[in-house]
This record gives sequence, structure tokens and C-alpha cells, in this order.
Amino acid sequence: MSATTIEAGPHFLFEARHEQFRQTIREFVEREVNPQADLWEQQERVPRSLFLRGGELGFFAHGAAESDGGAGVDCRMAIVMAEELSKAHTRGVGMAFGAHNEIAKPHLVRFGTEAQKARYLPGMIAGRTVGALGITEPAAGSNVAGIETTATRDGDGDGWILRGEKIFITNSLNADLFFIAAKTAPALGHRGVSMFLVERDTPRFNVEEMHGKLGRRASDTGHLTFDRCPLPGDALLGRENGGFYQIMECFEAERLVIAAGCVGAAEACLDETRQFVKQRVYGSGHLADLQVTRQRLAKSHTELEAARQLVYSCAWRITQGVRSLREVAMAKAFASEAACRIIDDCLQLHGGWGYFSQHQVQRAYRDIRLDRIGGGATEVMYDIIAKQIGI
Repeated sequence: MSATTIEAGPHFLFEARHEQFRQTIREFVEREVNPQADLWEQQERVPRSLFLRGGELGFFAHGAAESDGGAGVDCRMAIVMAEELSKAHTRGVGMAFGAHNEIAKPHLVRFGTEAQKARYLPGMIAGRTVGALGITEPAAGSNVAGIETTATRDGDGDGWILRGEKIFITNSLNADLFFIAAKTAPALGHRGVSMFLVERDTPRFNVEEMHGKLGRRASDTGHLTFDRCPLPGDALLGRENGGFYQIMECFEAERLVIAAGCVGAAEACLDETRQFVKQRVYGSGHLADLQVTRQRLAKSHTELEAARQLVYSCAWRITQGVRSLREVAMAKAFASEAACRIIDDCLQLHGGWGYFSQHQVQRAYRDIRLDRIGGGATEVMYDIIAKQIGI
């Protein structure tokens, strides 16, 4: 940790093992991510070997039971990893690791059969098998019930035939195993959705790389097409026609991790900005001497701390076994909106310098915008909150 970074201080949520994990991630970011960040941004992907390295460091062990080769189900580890990886010089690494471990893997852990877990989980924990979740479609983003991809029974056996497409899918180029949502009973609407495990070498399954993202460029994104792909009977993940509820259950953890990543990104940007305004000459003094600068940064730090405590409160509730749909939606909405405001203010304080790549704030500004969309748009979060409070 840099001597110029303001520490948030100890919090009752975390134990010594969580702080040790935090330090491991910080060292990984400093030594193995930041020196390569610009290259990976240009290549628009992280190397496959980075997942193996993550497995070696134990980054993918949390979230799976010890009996399955994991380190136990503990959302606090996910919070720590999201915060620290979001402070890297590219948030593409955190997005790639998060999509694998916090978004795809939970579907296998929670709903997989013993045979499915035995086949795939050890590889996912070790980083040998990379996962990707496929829900979003060209005409169905946050509206999961609106997906059009279908899986129908194979008349010649107990298998399935998968037809359709998915878009904006993270880890598409590196993934070996895709967790795909499809309609198995279209007439039932959201009650007719099921989840499937689709291996990369499945016949007539195609992955097309997508280019031109605003931010998170080191995280690869793809367009998936399924042209009558044959799937075995045991590709069904969880209960037939129960996929919508499985997705909703997993969304809670995903959204909390996104919120934690917003906290980490905003914190890192504020650290850089605080040092910049202390050094930036303005008139006979420095930018930090102006009252408007001091008050703007004070306001941003206050918003950051409010977002952090909301995220930590949700994590504490979850560790106590309390379902927290409303609170997590609040955390995701507030943290993503606050982080966008904070980083926008940081760029403003950098002036023209903030518009160029010499300072990390310009990349942070591009990267953070996704968090108000991914995992459910802010408007969807507010709709969830409204329903939960009886409106």
C-alpha cells in the first residue's frame, strides 16, 4: 500500500484472514497487473494464464464448500477481491475474475448436481476451467424474462437442442464453460426459463469477439450464437423451468460485488486526485489550497464512506443468513451512482491533464460507467426497491 493512500481503517466485518487476503491481492495488482495494464487494454483481453495465476493464489476458492475443494462460502472474501482489483490500473482484470468466480461459478455451486460439480468445480477453483454467464440478448438486457433463446427436447434422446444468441458476454474468448439461460417452456414466460452448461467445443456453437467498448477494455466481450447446438441431458443446470429463480438468487451476490468494486474504484481515484491537487500549481499556491477543491473532495470522501458502509452492512446481513434483496439493490444503485459522481469530480479537478492517459482518472472515468448498467441497471434497482417497500 502506498504511503499516500488513506486507509479506511479496520471494520468489524472483516477478520485477520480477510485482511491477509487483501494484502495478497494488493501485491498481485502491484507486481503482476499494473505493469501489464496498458498492454492488456490494447489487446482487449487478459491472457488465459492470468486465470491460472489467480487459481494458484487462491482467488477462486471462496464461494465453494471445503467438501468441494473450496475455502468455504464467504461473501466477505468476494468483497475484498472486488475492492482491491478495482484499484488496479485496468478494471478489466477484476471484471474477468469476477465474471468467472462471482457470477458464473455460483450457479454451479448452488444448483449443480454432485456429478456436475465433480466434473467442473475443481477446474474452476484452480483457474483451469474459465466460466462465463450468458443471459443478455440483443433484445433482452435487464429483462431476464424477455430472453428468446430456446432449448427444446431432442426427439431422438434425452438431450436438448439449443437455439439463439447472447451478447455482451464477459470472458467469451477465455471461457471453457458457459452458463446459458434459455426458454424451455416459452408459453410460461419467466416461469419457463432453464439454465444449461455449454462447453466451448459444443457443435454449432460460435463465439464472435466484440470490439469498441467505452471501458473495461482488458476484459474480453463476445457475441454467442447457438445454431441448433446439441446438448446432453445432463447439461441442464438445476430444475427445469426454474432458471429464472436461480438467476435472481445469484443476482444478489453479483450486485453486491459490483457495488464493492465501485467503492474500490472511487477510493483509488480519490487517492490519486488528492495527491494531484496538492502538487498542481494554481496562482501563488496549489489547487488544494482553494476552498472549492477542499470542499469537493470532502464531499466525495463522504459519499465514498456512505457507499462503503452500505456495502459492508449488506455483507454483514448476508453472513448472518438474512436475505437482503432490497438492501443489495440499494447498495448497487447508490454505490454505482456515487462512484460515477466521485470520479467525474476527480477528472474535473485534474483539468485538461485528466483527459489524457498520463493519469489513471481518464481510464477510471470510462471504466466506471458500466456499473450503472451491468448486473441490472440503476432503474431496475429502484424498481426492486419500490416493490420491496410496497409500492
